[in-house]
This record gives sequence, C-alpha cells and structure tokens, in this order.
Amino acid sequence: MRQDEATQKTRRPVGRWLLASLLVLLAAGSVVASRLGFIDRARDRLYGRAPRLSPGDFPAGVMAPVDDVVRIPTRAMIIGVVPRGSSAPLMWAAGDAERVGLFRAGYAIDVKVQRFDREEELRKALIRGGENGGVDLAALAVSSVAMSASLLHDASPRVVMLLGRSRGQELVVGKGLTTLRELAGKRVGVEDRGSAWYLLLWSLSRVGLSLRDVTLVPLDSAYSAGEALRSDRVDAVAGLLGDVDPAARELGAHQLASTADAPHLLATVLVTRGDFAARYPDAIRRVIRGVLDANAQVLKDRTEGARVLGTLAPQLGDPMEAIGAAPPATLKENLAFFGIADEAPVTYAELFKSAAELNQKLFGAPPAPEPEDTAELGALKYVATPQPP
Repeated sequence: MRQDEATQKTRRPVGRWLLASLLVLLAAGSVVASRLGFIDRARDRLYGRAPRLSPGDFPAGVMAPVDDVVRIPTRAMIIGVVPRGSSAPLMWAAGDAERVGLFRAGYAIDVKVQRFDREEELRKALIRGGENGGVDLAALAVSSVAMSASLLHDASPRVVMLLGRSRGQELVVGKGLTTLRELAGKRVGVEDRGSAWYLLLWSLSRVGLSLRDVTLVPLDSAYSAGEALRSDRVDAVAGLLGDVDPAARELGAHQLASTADAPHLLATVLVTRGDFAARYPDAIRRVIRGVLDANAQVLKDRTEGARVLGTLAPQLGDPMEAIGAAPPATLKENLAFFGIADEAPVTYAELFKSAAELNQKLFGAPPAPEPEDTAELGALKYVATPQPP
C-alpha cells in the first residue's frame, strides 16, 4: 500500500513535467508553423484565402474635402508623358524654369511634366501617385488603359480628355521584307505593351498571323527600335517614326505598316487618378482648358511646340514632322470621340472595349470595367459649355 502511494507520488511530478513539456512543444511548434506559413495555409484550406484589400476597392472620392474649400493642390501637379507629337502642346503649356507656361500665366495652376521612356514605368508612376513620387495624371494610349485595367486598379484611373491620335507616328519596318506576311517566323523588336506593340497586333491580324507566328524581342524603351534595327538581334521592329525611319533609310528597310493606315487605332488620352480628380475638380477643369488652348495654338503655329518637343524628346526626330504625325486634338474632336456631340469613326468606348476583349483573348486577363466607368467627362462637358460672364 505504501509502495503504491510512493509510486503515485513519483508519477505525479513526472506526469506534470511531461504535460508542461508537451505544452511548451506545442507552443513552440505553433510559432514555427506560423512563421513558416503552415497555419495560414491550413486556414486558407478550411475557410478559403482572404482577399487582398486595396485602395481601388473603395470609391475614389472618399478623401475628397466635404466643404469643397481645397479645389487646387498647393503643390505642382505632375503629368507624366512618353513624349510624342500630341503631347507637345502639353509640355509647352507647362513651361520651365526659364519660361512661365500657359498653365500658370493663363489658368493659375502649377504643372510639371515628367518624361518617361517606357509606358510601363509611366503606368507604375500613375499607380504610385504624385504624393508618393509618381504622377497625378498621365498621357496614355486607350489600348494601354484598357489592357492594364487590372494593374491600374489601385489608381482608379479616369480618362478626362483626348490629347490626339497617331496618324503615322508608329510604324512597323522589316529588313529584307516587303510584306507583313513575311513576318512569320521572324524576330520583331518592340516595347512590350507599348503603343507600337498594339500597332503590331493590328498589323498581324490583317494577314492572319498571331503572336505565336513571330518571336518578340523586348526593347528597353519606346525610343530604342531604331538601334535594334541596326543590330543583328531582330529582323523587324515596331516603333516611333522619328526613331526608326533614319535607321530604315540607312539599311534600305521597308515600311510594312503604319498608323497612317489606321488613323483611329491609337488615341492618346489624358488619364488622372480617381482620388486626384475627386479632390481637385477645378484643377482638372483648368488643365483641360489649358491643354485645349495650347492645342489650338500649336495647330495654328507649330513653332513653339516643336521647339519644346525637340528639346525634351530629340529621339522623335524632326519635331515639326512629329507633331504632324500625331497632331493634337481639338475640342470638337474630343466631343465626337467621347460621343458627347457629333460622330467619330471610332469612339473611346469602342477602342477601350476592343482592347480589353483582346487582352482577355490573348492573355486570359480578368474582365475590364465598362468603358463608361473609366471615363470622367464632367469637366470636359463643363469646359465645352459656354459659361456666363
């Protein structure tokens, strides 16, 4: 009897020690499992993965002031561009350190234009926003806006106006090739997802070719197609006229396609972050007024716009020709393009929808928003309406 009691007394501390050790091991194991992600994975299997939250899941205007006191930012608005002919008036209106531009002199807003060499970097800058080292507005092709809809989700992008259409600024050139069909099996240098890339897609469609029929060679920037054409890396390129044409002349290469053949394929629009448009509606109206004013002046006389374009983007070649190959849009063209007044051969909604559907067809991308949900035309309509004195 005493021996049994002694045995039980001995077992109690041992049992307690084992229980404590087990609890310690369980705690340590849970910490290790948590750090290695095992717990999260098990929870995801049981309950499903928790969706990632992002600013784009909420209305863009939630941070807009209630009393509408602040309608123009106290800092300079930053507009990002990959320079082209249709952006010349915008760059001229922004001015520089030595010259007060039209935006400041005529519309009392401070605008800074930031140049980019890749459309991909410009899209990333729009996502970051001007408050975080990016841009508040960007000049992008409609195709780029549509095919990057999911990537631009957090910026809640809103298209506010047409800057211009390409009428020969993008082209496809081949070495020793005379027809588009001869691109089959060839290496084509092009900036991935850039405006010339979209022209290339259209060009391939005309002769029944697909992306599988060519080998795409990604280029470092929108302005490196000419250099690539001179190398042995490619058989053809899709790029900008001023950059590619000199190389094509040197090599005796042939132009296979151009936006002059499809003047309504590539339209450059001004896109703003949704939160910026909601917080500063008056600033957006003034930007649109300033751009339309600058566009009218450059269409009347290209001299000043060409001077600025030639300084900031010498890769475009002769700036006078660059403006002619992508002329800035008028107010009338804006109203027709967005279906507000008159008619256009191709509208914003048609361009956006076709590019979005093509993105789904080629890459299985998620559905894009409806075109009307990506455009904010209130400011353009306001500008187009004569205001009382």
